[in-house]
Amino acid sequence: MLTHQVEVRPVDSTRLADLARLFGTNGTTAGCYCMYFLVTSREYSQGWGAENRAAFEEFARTAEPPAGLLAYRDGEPVGWCAMGPRARYGRALRSPLLRGRDQTEDPDVWLVPCFFVRRDARGSGLMVDLLAEAVRRAGAYGAPAIEGVPLVGGRRHPTAEGYLGTESAFTGAGFRVVARPSARRLVMRRDL
Repeated sequence: MLTHQVEVRPVDSTRLADLARLFGTNGTTAGCYCMYFLVTSREYSQGWGAENRAAFEEFARTAEPPAGLLAYRDGEPVGWCAMGPRARYGRALRSPLLRGRDQTEDPDVWLVPCFFVRRDARGSGLMVDLLAEAVRRAGAYGAPAIEGVPLVGGRRHPTAEGYLGTESAFTGAGFRVVARPSARRLVMRRDL
């Protein structure tokens, strides 16, 4: 998909070096390696760094649907989002944020739990581009809906919480608010 001169591609074994390049631009992403929602808190903490990277790369090599999407600008990876069926993200399902969900939908409804946009590409609409492609892929896989748990708009949040996405990005990709589980977070959904 091409918007804003950005190309968005699914992550598979051929794109792991690009993902490593992107994640290597930030100490948190280099340590987390997008394992936060995939494993228990203990596994995540113990794996910080190289072990999380190895675990994620093993997962991404065979993940179907793909583990996530990479956004490229001029051939350089500048953005990432994780995506897939809610059932994939056990830690998110144990969160109070998703407590009110219909659990029977977990295998089918998709979740976009995490983003990373390189500092020099922030504010350029990349989250919307990534979400638009996640929506397209969820539909292609037959998902009835796709959700996220972004930060509430209209207020300042710590930069470190930006990985959740923003209300404005989700709104820009056609999502609507379906729950307000906390003062800082929303559950947003787009039916497909």
